[in-house]
Amino acid sequence: MVFSSLTFLLAFLTVTLVLYYISPKKLKNVIILISGLLFYAWGEPIYVLAMILSTFIDYTAGRIMHRFDDKPAVRRVCLIVSIVMNLGLLGIFKYSNFLIGSFNDWFGLEVTNPFVTAYNALFGKLTGNIESLPLPIGISFFTFQSMSYTIDLYRRKIKVQKNAASFMAFVTLFPQIVAGPIVRYEDVQNEIDDRVITESMIAGGISRFITGLGKKVLIADNIGMLWTEVKAMEYTQLSAATAWLGILAFTFQIYFDFSGYSDMAIGLGKMMGFNFPENFNYPYMSKSISEFWRRWHMTLGEWFKSYVYFPLGGSKKGKARTIINLLIVWTITGIWHGAAWNFMFWGAYFGILIVLEKLFLGKWLEKIPKFFSWLYTFVLVVIGWVLFDAVAAGTLRFGEVFTQTGTYIAAMFGANGAFADKFAINAFVNYGIIFAVAIFGCTDSLKIIIEKIKAKTSQMPWSLIQYGYPIAQGAVMLASIAFITTSSYHPFLYFNF
Repeated sequence: MVFSSLTFLLAFLTVTLVLYYISPKKLKNVIILISGLLFYAWGEPIYVLAMILSTFIDYTAGRIMHRFDDKPAVRRVCLIVSIVMNLGLLGIFKYSNFLIGSFNDWFGLEVTNPFVTAYNALFGKLTGNIESLPLPIGISFFTFQSMSYTIDLYRRKIKVQKNAASFMAFVTLFPQIVAGPIVRYEDVQNEIDDRVITESMIAGGISRFITGLGKKVLIADNIGMLWTEVKAMEYTQLSAATAWLGILAFTFQIYFDFSGYSDMAIGLGKMMGFNFPENFNYPYMSKSISEFWRRWHMTLGEWFKSYVYFPLGGSKKGKARTIINLLIVWTITGIWHGAAWNFMFWGAYFGILIVLEKLFLGKWLEKIPKFFSWLYTFVLVVIGWVLFDAVAAGTLRFGEVFTQTGTYIAAMFGANGAFADKFAINAFVNYGIIFAVAIFGCTDSLKIIIEKIKAKTSQMPWSLIQYGYPIAQGAVMLASIAFITTSSYHPFLYFNF
């Protein structure tokens, strides 16, 4: 996938920012729009049409809602059209292969996906015929983002956007177009047409971007190589140490990969005059599963809370209904991540844990020592990552997901008879330092240290932070570029969702 080329990404960002800064105010949204379409089309030249269609329908629905503001029936039809269209795109491109494949497995049939047939008829001569419908990069992000506009407009929480280019610029904001954070129109409605770019915003944006790049390139990509090795092994032969090192490597990889990309997107947003919402808040420091999900992928959690959980009634209709609502939301959360049984079970797994915490576990966790509540949370999250990534997503049947997940988890607890083997020892030696860096980076320790240094040196003629922090950031940038040019392993995990 072309998007895995960080060299291309950095070059594209540099050119885009230069054009953005030199262009007059009236053209800045046009630059965002064109750059967003080019950025997406570089990786998905055909599927960029799906994003344009989604944007056009939501923009038109918004204009009609505004035009017939005093006609509830018309507004409701517009909302329904927007929701059906966006969910329809998700259903076709993300879930049709899975649903038809599962149907064929259950009934022993060989039904052909009609959307694959249509794709081949339309684009087969350009791209070659396909057997399975490819997944558009980041479709779950841009459909949710665009759909939030029409829902909030229907609720009268925001004002209509009459300028088509400005609305398309909101949807195609290239810093976060394919992997979040999920930016709702409400988040940027005051900035989309009138934003101010200050030197402090540019400086802060550059700093945040470098931090994210370092997370992604220096930590996620390095530690992820260990998980790639372990994941390819035969799970029935894994020693306990190898199994734990492997899944812990993924635990840190997915955090630093996704939070790193979010940091880069937030930093780029600042450089362009936008204040995107935060997406992570040291989730691995959580003392409960409920707290973990208030800290992990926060924009997705807020989206589901606003547009699914609260409309279902939230926690205002009794305990039984609250439990049902939570299970619905978390099953959908799992499905959002991918069209495969393991993602559905992964979402249900966390839904059940959160329900148990609401019923009785939460009170118990508050009473025990914090270390044990943290350990409980971390271990259960790690086991969840086994279900998330240790299985062959999209290729396993219903029961096979449990078999493969169970085999890996059993290996973690010594079922294969060996605590450690040569691979585990070598992995610990080769990856020990990066594990230590990852563990430290998952906490707020560095933030606390910097704040203390600032407080102690604020009265001095020169501050250690004033000079030391930029030097450290420069070193991170140079190290990141060096690693980019010497390694070809740069997967963006959340581009697949």
